[in-house]
Amino acid sequence: MLKLGFNSAILADFGFEHVVKFAGNNGFSCVEMMCWPAGNADSRRYAGVTHIDVNNLTDQRVSEIQFVLKEAQISISALGYYPNPLDPDPVKSEFYLEHIKMVIRGAAKLNIPVVTTFIGRDPSKSIKENLKTFADVWPAIVKVAEENDVKVGIENCPMFFTDDEWPGGKNLAISPAVWDRMFEIIPSPIFGLNYDPSHMIWQMMDEVKPIYNYKDRLHHIHLKDVKLYKDKLDKVGIMANPLEYHSPKLPGLGDVNWRGFFGALTDVRYRGPVVIEVEDKAYESSITDVQSAILTSRNYLRQFLA
Repeated sequence: MLKLGFNSAILADFGFEHVVKFAGNNGFSCVEMMCWPAGNADSRRYAGVTHIDVNNLTDQRVSEIQFVLKEAQISISALGYYPNPLDPDPVKSEFYLEHIKMVIRGAAKLNIPVVTTFIGRDPSKSIKENLKTFADVWPAIVKVAEENDVKVGIENCPMFFTDDEWPGGKNLAISPAVWDRMFEIIPSPIFGLNYDPSHMIWQMMDEVKPIYNYKDRLHHIHLKDVKLYKDKLDKVGIMANPLEYHSPKLPGLGDVNWRGFFGALTDVRYRGPVVIEVEDKAYESSITDVQSAILTSRNYLRQFLA
């Protein structure tokens, strides 16, 4: 019913074929494949990973990708690319926006139903100001998605974790209030969410309610947990850099109500992919730890899956 997968960024040191074989050999149904531009210099954690180069999707490469997937009995849940399309630098913004379009066209070539990404944000401007920019540039992206019959799933991560992302973060799609405005501006049903419950926890919001309230916009699901350290929060307050009082964790090791979460997904008859996203620093010291993180997450989540 639900297709369990993982985000390929965690296996950044390996090629496409290795990632697919790892998924097939370890009981997964799908993988969210990262599609940053080849040679991208983005140094952010888990960014800049290219497992499919959409700028070089020749007919031969498409056939090779499809053969590898068929051999491993694995599907691709989505093509992922997570830059800041509303970057205040217009040259960077234009580059990111154009590559998102390329990823969408690549998904259509590969018959992949979803592209996952960020809205982006100028962190120095208000939500209201950023929504104006969003209204100017994002309709063209969604138009390309509609023309190619590919859904766009926006992750709800505020992208406020480091000092250069202060004060507003680098992704606008942070809350139900903002999602409502986004969907008013772009009502297309092809435009929806790549929903990650962990980002609701550290923003002090309910992580289950959005599943019911946005059931028709759930195009993709990320499975990541987060642990809120109340003693640290009591010391620094919610205006601090969020990593001062919380940490991403593997599913089951944090504060997400996973029983309620999966109960809600089944209530609304969600039938899409549920994809593990690993950003737990406790599992980064070696490739053995990385693989353990993926498999430990899988083992915990299996209790909610057929």
